[in-house]
Amino acid sequence: MTLAGPKPTWLTFDCYGTLIQWDEGLLAAMDRILATKGGDIDQNAFISVYDRHEHALEVERPHRTFATVSALALKWAMGEFGLPFEASEAEILTSSIGRMPPFPEVVATLGELKAAGFRLAIISNTDDAIIAGNVAQLGGHIDRVITAEQAGAYKPSRQTFYHAWESLGISMDDLVHICASPHLDLAAARELGFRTVWVDRGTGRKPLADYRPNAIVSTLDKVPAVLCAAGWM
Repeated sequence: MTLAGPKPTWLTFDCYGTLIQWDEGLLAAMDRILATKGGDIDQNAFISVYDRHEHALEVERPHRTFATVSALALKWAMGEFGLPFEASEAEILTSSIGRMPPFPEVVATLGELKAAGFRLAIISNTDDAIIAGNVAQLGGHIDRVITAEQAGAYKPSRQTFYHAWESLGISMDDLVHICASPHLDLAAARELGFRTVWVDRGTGRKPLADYRPNAIVSTLDKVPAVLCAAGWM
């Protein structure tokens, strides 16, 4: 597949893992939390359990804020590992998320895309207050930030994307979505049919077996070349 069709007015982005160094930041936050527990705790195994609880909580109704989801997921992961949980540890996690930095090439690339005339938005599974610290590090290039808190649902729910498109005043044909998350963003694209560029940063996450994104790049600074090949830059 390739990018084709009308030139999009908007480029929308997943935030964590696409623009912001999520894996690295989450590992550092968990290291800080688990360091106080003693013992030999496999951090990757712990994060895997945390992720499982987080994703399960995100699909439950009524909608919970991400601050609540992350606190519960952390508490339940601690329980599975037989570790005591303190509410202050949830605050360590959420405050760490807001401080996670962008990948090295991100700010310059966003500036290049903005200078080419695209409007830029983030669609993210988080709360407004949490993501504010990340957006502040993106060079002022982001025009809109749409969160799960605003939508009342988490990706891959179609509710999240419909809310985003309504907020932007566009249809799904007037955007290209750029993301690193197969099980959230690409799953939604498979269901709804919007165009995507997958940023495969070599984390081991794989696209869905029955879906192929319109383009695949290794880092965000490869996106302008893809858009140029489509005749849009």
